[in-house]
Order: sequence, then C-alpha cells, then structure tokens
Amino acid sequence: MKRIGICSDHTGVAYKSRLIGYLLDKGYEVVNFGADSTESCDYPDYAHPLAAAVESGEVDAGIALCGTGNGMALTLNHHRGIRAGLAWNTTVARLVREHNNANVLVIPARFVSYRMAVMMVRAWLTAEFAGGRHLRRLDKILLP
Repeated sequence: MKRIGICSDHTGVAYKSRLIGYLLDKGYEVVNFGADSTESCDYPDYAHPLAAAVESGEVDAGIALCGTGNGMALTLNHHRGIRAGLAWNTTVARLVREHNNANVLVIPARFVSYRMAVMMVRAWLTAEFAGGRHLRRLDKILLP
C-alpha cells in the first residue's frame, strides 16, 4: 500500500493536514479529497469521492476523519467495495485490518489525540489481513 487517499470534514481538517505530512515523511503518496477549511461542511461530500477512489484503485486505501467518525464510516460503508473501520485506539486500528480487511481507517478527531491518531494510522498501515475464518465472515457481509 503506497498511495493513500485522505479526507475529513471541518472537524478533522487539522489532524488531516498533519497526517498528510506524516504519511509523506513515511514515503506514501497522498491524495487529499478535502475538506481544507474549518468552515462547517458536510462529510458525505468528501467521503464519497474517497470511497470511489478506493473502489477504482486510484488509491490503495483511505483514511477519513470527522468528529465521531460515525458519519464518515456510515457514508463510506454504503459503497460496495469499501470496508471502513472506525478505530479509537491502536488495538482496534490493527484489528480492523487483521480481522475485517478494512480498506479505509476512520478516526474520530474529537475523541482521540493527534498522537493517538498517528499511532492508529501506523498500526493500521503495518497490519495485514489474517484471512482464514475472517475471510469467510467478510464474504457474508455483502448482500447478493
């Protein structure tokens, strides 16, 4: 995974800007899907383009931030090719990749420190999908 898409609403924009720098320093290519202002905005306007980019392969995976993370996760998971996992600590971030093969990490910017956000991103990016029984479960998520 080398090309990461990232988006936020106004609540997550400060963390998003800093995470872009962190990812670039680690050698990732980053595509910013907005928002780029703290002026109130609607998270679906940014979640849908990120989801489309992940689904099409324009980016390998994504990171999304909003206040609780729920708005982003709900919107992203409406896309058939998306498995967005909401995390609030490093263990959950690692497990959404290992058990759920999450291709988008969702961060609740109001409820975690920036330091924790970075640690979650690191845990998620370095984890690998475990497969096995978890693959069977993933196969049962999508309706025919």
